[in-house]
Amino acid sequence: MAGRYGRRGGCRVSKIRAVLAAEPDGPGGRLTEIDEADLPDGDVTIRVAWSSLNYKDGLAVTGKGKVVRSFPMVCGVDLAGTVESSEAPGVAPGDQVIV
Repeated sequence: MAGRYGRRGGCRVSKIRAVLAAEPDGPGGRLTEIDEADLPDGDVTIRVAWSSLNYKDGLAVTGKGKVVRSFPMVCGVDLAGTVESSEAPGVAPGDQVIV
């Protein structure tokens, strides 16, 4: 996944490449582009340098596990990158993070 994940305050991205689990009743994982407006609100915006899919992401995109609470879900929240904006205490723009 390349792009930013989290709150949209202060950072503007129109499209973000993402692996998306989109179907609650079966396999629905696909590589796609989503709009920034489709991201959930959060405290921190991160410029993602590297991301990976973990075991639960695999379950989500294959429909083999009930790990997704709401659809669609952006997979690949294991990431490394640089904080672009933050409302979280102790996390500042420019910080390099592993999530």
